[in-house]
Amino acid sequence: MAEIRLTKVEQGQTKIRNVPIAVTPEGFWCCPSPNVFQKSLKAPNPLNKPKSPLPTTQTPAHKKQTSVTEKRPASAAPKSGAVSDEKRGVSADTPTVTASVPAERTPRSKTENVPRKVSIEFGEPGTSDLRVILLGKQAFTVKLNVHKNILVENSSFFANKISVQQPVFPCIEIDDCEDVEICVETIGLMYCKEMKQRLIKQSVSRVLRIIKVAEQLGFKSCMQSCLEYLEAVPWVGEEEEEKVVSSVLRLQSEGIGVTPVLKRVSSDISKPHKDTFSHILELVLKSNEERGRREMKSVVLKLLRENNCLPSSSGSVDSYNETIYGSCRSCLDSILILFKQAAEPEFSSNSTDCREPVVKQMVLEADNLSWMLEILTDRQAADEFAVMWASQQELASLHTKLPIVSRHHVSCVTAKLFVGIGKGELLPSKDTRNLLLQTWLQPLINDYSWLQHGSRSFDRKVVEEGIGRTILTLPLEEQQSILLSWLGSFLKSGDNCPNLQRAFEVWWRRTFVRPYAGSGNTRPLDHVTTPKVTEQ
Repeated sequence: MAEIRLTKVEQGQTKIRNVPIAVTPEGFWCCPSPNVFQKSLKAPNPLNKPKSPLPTTQTPAHKKQTSVTEKRPASAAPKSGAVSDEKRGVSADTPTVTASVPAERTPRSKTENVPRKVSIEFGEPGTSDLRVILLGKQAFTVKLNVHKNILVENSSFFANKISVQQPVFPCIEIDDCEDVEICVETIGLMYCKEMKQRLIKQSVSRVLRIIKVAEQLGFKSCMQSCLEYLEAVPWVGEEEEEKVVSSVLRLQSEGIGVTPVLKRVSSDISKPHKDTFSHILELVLKSNEERGRREMKSVVLKLLRENNCLPSSSGSVDSYNETIYGSCRSCLDSILILFKQAAEPEFSSNSTDCREPVVKQMVLEADNLSWMLEILTDRQAADEFAVMWASQQELASLHTKLPIVSRHHVSCVTAKLFVGIGKGELLPSKDTRNLLLQTWLQPLINDYSWLQHGSRSFDRKVVEEGIGRTILTLPLEEQQSILLSWLGSFLKSGDNCPNLQRAFEVWWRRTFVRPYAGSGNTRPLDHVTTPKVTEQ
């Protein structure tokens, strides 16, 4: 391990600070510390802007100013006085960094608005046969004394440049270098035998910068080492993953192995996604572990919602919906068999050990149906579910034969359907809506008291609004039939029955206050007076 000496001149005194740096047997620097650049880049101020005062312990009233003026060498030009001073304090085989700082000046100096230049030099001119000059932002210049054979061997960019000009001591100048620090480090990596070891302690973002510069320089062995690093290191967060993938995809045309990295985010397995999704759905639906099933249902629902927002998911919508509906039909068949079994007269006389598995499975299947209905509603594909549920007359007839503690989970499915229709999230036909109310409203009313007190997720106001709005989508005669039937139940049960008064008021106004004739004219009835109610 050798050292670079960074020379600062402050008020006539020379201070030498040692900077650790690896040096090759040829006496060349290798991968300088990023601190060398970061501290040098912080030294100059933006052009034409006065520098803020930096307090010091000796002269607090003074300000510091960094300024180094160097001529751009055409070949092996002699260095400035500051460089000569530094070389007097460094051995001949030690790499040099030049950065001189003049003595502190008072704030009244008129040179503060003069553009500042900072120059750093690496390598030993006595052993090198090529100079590379990198011109960065804010007049920041880096001069590299390098070896022609190393650059030609590793970089197609430098090989082409050197083949064009063949002086005794060539000088290659790169203007507008976007990332001087990383460019210097990448050229230094040409001297490393084990680049992957050098990259181990780097961050992903820095390696992405290195691979970009390596691509520009045509440094394929460095690009390959960076890819091996990216394949092995964890990526933190979606933003970093997207940066890695976009950088790697850009390298596909370079003829290097990007596939191992991309296999993290893409698969070449011929098995269709539909089969994978079906397997996941089956695992969740058949799970008997309550907490795991509940958490994974939430996760799958969230991920499917994210997929719905992606344009690329449109092609798989039909296949996913088909898989979900297949599982819905399976759950319905299973729950019908369980209801038939529980409705048998001898079932109630069985031991608890015999009844409990059946009841538990009924609860599980009803919960699965409710979850899949939520998925289909999010995917705007629940209309067919409404048709399926409205057609379950046999299941509805068995409903009254079961204890309420066993059957009320089925009524949760009915309530969720009414809420969805009331919000306009699914649009079944008029016949389906009517059949749904005729088949399942009374079983829901029968379980309403239990639902209010036995289900934490049950929202009475939302459900009542959904039922009322569903009723009001039907023709007026059908509204009347359903609401009059509800009125009889409400007058008997009170709070143990859904409160559909708002829907009843709307039906009343439509019937008695402002009925619409077939011609579309309004014909108010003078003998009926009711307070005005805003229709929801």
